[in-house]
Amino acid sequence: MYKPEYPPQEPEPGVVVVDEDGKPEDRVELAMNCLPPYNSASCWNEDLASPFRYWKIRDYAHAYRSQFVTPSMVAEKIISVIEEFNKKDPPMPLLISFDAEEVRKQAAASTKRFEEGSPISILDGIFISIKDDIDLYPHPSKGGTTWMHEVRPVEEDAVSVSRLRCCGVIFVGKANMHEFGMGTTGNNPNYGTTRNPHALDRYTGGSSSGPAAIVASGLCSAALGTDGGGSIRIPSSLCGVVGLKTTYGRTNIRGSLCDHGTVAIIGPIASSVEDVMLVYAAILGSNPADRISLNPSPPCLPNLSSCDGADALGSLRLGKYTAWFNDVQSTDVSDTCEDMLNLLSKTHGCEMVEIVIPEMQEMRTAHLLSIGSEFMQSLIPDIEDGKGVRLNYDSRTSVALFRSFSASDYIAAQCLRRRLMYHHMEIFKKVDVIVTPTTGMTAPKIPSGALSYGETNLQVTGYLMRFVVAANLLGFPAISIPVGYDKQGLPIGLQLIGRPWGEATLLRLASAVEELYAKPKKRPASFYDVLKTK
Repeated sequence: MYKPEYPPQEPEPGVVVVDEDGKPEDRVELAMNCLPPYNSASCWNEDLASPFRYWKIRDYAHAYRSQFVTPSMVAEKIISVIEEFNKKDPPMPLLISFDAEEVRKQAAASTKRFEEGSPISILDGIFISIKDDIDLYPHPSKGGTTWMHEVRPVEEDAVSVSRLRCCGVIFVGKANMHEFGMGTTGNNPNYGTTRNPHALDRYTGGSSSGPAAIVASGLCSAALGTDGGGSIRIPSSLCGVVGLKTTYGRTNIRGSLCDHGTVAIIGPIASSVEDVMLVYAAILGSNPADRISLNPSPPCLPNLSSCDGADALGSLRLGKYTAWFNDVQSTDVSDTCEDMLNLLSKTHGCEMVEIVIPEMQEMRTAHLLSIGSEFMQSLIPDIEDGKGVRLNYDSRTSVALFRSFSASDYIAAQCLRRRLMYHHMEIFKKVDVIVTPTTGMTAPKIPSGALSYGETNLQVTGYLMRFVVAANLLGFPAISIPVGYDKQGLPIGLQLIGRPWGEATLLRLASAVEELYAKPKKRPASFYDVLKTK
């Protein structure tokens, strides 16, 4: 099995079917109608004693329509913060490529549309960053390297970026990342390592380090990342935000550095499930080749404004492999996730089912062989042309390992992929969702020497990737939702892994988790309120 293939899936209950061939702005409108009614009073009349909360996309839209603020005013606040970040020593940039005048130009156009009473969609005037391995014209796509843009010029937006642009989104620039996505911490000596907004001496997680950090810091409502080995979910968990890894083939990855592979997708990161859902609605839509080969089920969104949602939640069976679930560095992680599962069962009647997933180590090996071989296939001409010596040391270590893989190794991994797919599809006959912590540890500290030279720490990598691989090798959808903090105040994420094409079920369950988390969120140490004028 060289790409994830699935048997036909049963329709999801309580959902709205989306036209993936329609206009992105129409899909976003449909998604907005699936959300509970917006209560502006609860957001704008809070006093100083109110607990911390992130501004949502609908808050921005309300502020623009009510003329509390304009996109241009927000843009100036964001520009000043980004320029401040770019002056820090040692460097810790959120963005690799940033053009203040380009941001001002987009914001002015959005401001004019609001003044004329004709915003394109709820995403008009919403600030979004794009990971540096996804094309955003006219910015270069460097993939976190110092040279990729020299051999691969950007001539147009990636498909997912183009769909967001149709909705009136304002792009702030290209977000920092681990070089070529080949690491889980976000360390990047080329441009500086993005810091975790909750603790500046700790990693964000990777490889979508900049996207997760810029959302967690309040500067962007959302970001696009890529996920070939947990690269959306890991940093989302460590930074305390929401990250969605879609089913392989659900979104079109053309125009990204990972569009040659079979394990990676493009997906949204945002501070809330509803914002992830709005961005997901804009970017979804398979490419024509995947529709033929993968035969995807029609994309759906959960109707969160309907009473049917409670029935759909109550019927869910959640699969938990206890030995795997508890294989974490600190019991803070597993205990916090366990508490949320107990709350889901108590509140909504979700049934917990004990499962066993066989051949976990074989799955990790098959994933490494697949992603490593596909990485080398796409870059071997450049590496042999002398660009390999310009890679960071940890990337060179990975390349040396990947070079040792043979064609027979790759084929064996694909045989394992089919075998592992069979095991998981049998499990999904008994459960609707598999639940795990997102990561086996919270944000690790950044060693001082790693800022200049990078680092290879396989123990940290093992804990960060402990629960993410199945969704990549087998293409399943998965989402990370913040559910609490460890004793050091660092965020903990819960991961939900769904059936093929089951994004709507995951979004519904994630929304319920978000609602059940009653404790106040911690304001990140590095946070900027760019919406309020006072």
